[in-house]
Amino acid sequence: MVWVKVVFAIALCGVLFTANGLVTADQGDCELPPKLAEEIAQYQPIVDSIFQHIVSGEYAGKTWQSLLEFTDRFGPRLTGTKQLEDAIDYAVQEMIEEGLDNVHTEEAIVSHWQRGREWAVLVEPFQKNLPMLGLGKSVGTPPDGITAEVIAVESFEEFETFTADQVKGKIVVFAPAWTGYGATGRYRYESASIAAKKGAAAVLLRSMTPFSIGTPHTGTLRYDPDVHRIPAAAITVEDAMLLLRKFRRGDKMVIQLNMDAINLEPTVSRNTIGELEGHTFKNTSVVVVSGHMDSWDVGTGASDDAGGVFVSWKAITFLKAMGLRPRRTIRAIYWTAEEQYLEGASVYEREHAEDEKEEFNVFFESDSGTFEPTGLDFSGNRAAQCIFAEVAKLMTGYDDFTFTEGSVSSDIGNWVSRGFPGVSLRNRNENYFWYHHTEGDTIELEDPVALDKITALWAATAYVIADLSVDIPKNVIDYSYV
Repeated sequence: MVWVKVVFAIALCGVLFTANGLVTADQGDCELPPKLAEEIAQYQPIVDSIFQHIVSGEYAGKTWQSLLEFTDRFGPRLTGTKQLEDAIDYAVQEMIEEGLDNVHTEEAIVSHWQRGREWAVLVEPFQKNLPMLGLGKSVGTPPDGITAEVIAVESFEEFETFTADQVKGKIVVFAPAWTGYGATGRYRYESASIAAKKGAAAVLLRSMTPFSIGTPHTGTLRYDPDVHRIPAAAITVEDAMLLLRKFRRGDKMVIQLNMDAINLEPTVSRNTIGELEGHTFKNTSVVVVSGHMDSWDVGTGASDDAGGVFVSWKAITFLKAMGLRPRRTIRAIYWTAEEQYLEGASVYEREHAEDEKEEFNVFFESDSGTFEPTGLDFSGNRAAQCIFAEVAKLMTGYDDFTFTEGSVSSDIGNWVSRGFPGVSLRNRNENYFWYHHTEGDTIELEDPVALDKITALWAATAYVIADLSVDIPKNVIDYSYV
């Protein structure tokens, strides 16, 4: 083989800004070397075969069936619980039985928070139960709870108009308008510390969702290390807005809040790994497909994120069963403690940092629901984007397949921020945050056909990338071609 250096200019791949803020590759402006474009096109029969086997062949329905058995068997998998560790043991044994390569776990020291009993009641001006979920890592109340008058605000800016004397000893209700998970999410992260700076006794937060039928949504908060820690919990949209309206009318309100939440000493969990080993490159230029194994302690975590785990897991299982072994290793990683600020992925990253530039090629992750797939979000330089755009053209059979430069983060975000190409699933998840971090996140959200399509998309894209004669460019533009 002769290695020929091909240099790409900065303007290699044109981009178009679309109305939704995403950036879409204009494939007509991507001037790939003819040999590389021809090589990618030659994978069409293999891609078609992968889709046929998984979507309408012998593997149809198997991803959903495996997800059903898993969520029914283990239920919610909060970090630090036996359920999570039992689920990890199960995954290891199942992957070994399926013949995957190098199946193992890697330990990670992670947070250990327990919810305990909890309840909230509006006691004045009338009695009303307030469905609630304590926020992850929140401290608990004193044993007798907290009974205090209420201040309700819509924003941090409104809260700033209150003096410390007005806030001291009160329960502060934050009822921000939903403008998206990223923008509104800061209220979940920051409210407790912002309120505590003015002496608040506790915080109740409108759940992070655009739609509610009286359902609270949990999630992790962040405490400012220099501020006294106070209890924090999510309440329903309906109750948060009721309290806000009543406060603005001048009604005096009193709430009793009881939370037995406790932060225990850090504990040992594990990231779970199984591989389809490459026939040429085993431990270099690895293509990672991933999701996170842990969930909250409500629902069964089917959508967040057992679905992401199983489309990654079954993608390589089905490739192996089809006799497809690429040049490079495809490594499935099921992260632990994602809900605790990506603790499992952060430990894995530190453990593999020394030789990561040689070890890894591309990172895939599914962690925004597993509904009807519509395409891929991509993050990387323009040379890499052009290759992915060409690979995406192989994914036929979709009514509206899009390949965009969008949000790629969560467990693979740190690698992406340092220049590694990253891929996330795009799917019709408009209602994802209706159920996110609630009792409603169960197998009933998952559709067998959609899961088959995602698994096929994951398997086909990862296989082509892992088998190409070139690595996907990282944070440099030059690459070599065989």
